[in-house]
Amino acid sequence: MTTDAQNLSERLLAALIGAAELFTVELGRELGLYAALRDRPADAGELAKTAGIDERYAREWLEQQAAAGFLTVEDGRFALAAGASDVLLDEGGPHFLGTAGEFAVGLGLLTPRVAEAFRTGAGVPYADYGKHIRHGIAAFNRPMFDHLLTAEWLPAVPEIESRLRAVPGARVLDLGCGTGRSSVALALAYPAITVRGIDLDPASIKEARAAAATAGVADRVSFTLGDAADVDGEYDLVTIFEALHDMGDPVGVLRAARGRLAPGGTVFIGDERVEDTFTAPASEIERLQYAFSVLHCLPATRAEQPVIANGTILRAPTLLEWARSAGYEKPEVLDIPNDFWRFYRLR
Repeated sequence: MTTDAQNLSERLLAALIGAAELFTVELGRELGLYAALRDRPADAGELAKTAGIDERYAREWLEQQAAAGFLTVEDGRFALAAGASDVLLDEGGPHFLGTAGEFAVGLGLLTPRVAEAFRTGAGVPYADYGKHIRHGIAAFNRPMFDHLLTAEWLPAVPEIESRLRAVPGARVLDLGCGTGRSSVALALAYPAITVRGIDLDPASIKEARAAAATAGVADRVSFTLGDAADVDGEYDLVTIFEALHDMGDPVGVLRAARGRLAPGGTVFIGDERVEDTFTAPASEIERLQYAFSVLHCLPATRAEQPVIANGTILRAPTLLEWARSAGYEKPEVLDIPNDFWRFYRLR
């Protein structure tokens, strides 16, 4: 075997190990096994009783998780490894990535549909990806919305921050709101504002309304099932978080948003931080984004009979050109650091 072939073979083996372990993480999350180990160590019999699962399966999972380094073991009793609670259980915490396995399951389940879409040129509707992708996206982004959106991102633009804190309160339109985590985070941070979220996915809107009620902001946050290119009202701020690249008519959406801005209003966008030009080999983040594009974002957009089927890889020059085509005179890239997203202000 040549060195290049050996290196690629070893890389694929490592990827297979990682993918298989992600599926076992999803078992632990879905069955409540990590939660059962949160407070105290347990052996297989104790975990089986607490979580309501079969003891033989419990023992195999515990040993596998310890072999993978997610659990520790002492005298036959298993406990969460250091840091595991923050990563696997603290949903909304800054280090949470417990639904990485759920993401993997969602992508895997739909891969046969994507293969067929490749043959026909059709798409795979977002709703068909189901709860795994819906929850995976929401949980992956939630820590950023909870900890960065109103603490770092919006305060980086003083004009936006001052308007959100002013009285009477600003009117905010959150396009492509998904399960509503961004809308809720905005309302919690800025008590005077009202927020309207819009999304095409009925299941996401249902969960968004529940999230607003749970957070106690349903009196100021509403959600509408609809097309982001067809909105009404007047707004001081329009936000689009990791959604523009999935929209079938992004220029039309930006044009519609511009038509709904109040005097002095702003469109604030967070979308993928990728290179400005195609690069190969690419960074790990770019590789991740391309994989999502092939398996999810491009097929989902193709299902909308799009004007443009961009996929996940939304480069800064492309977004700025869309903005200019939609009539914005001053589209700009903002200097806000983030590993995953790049930020834009359109006026």
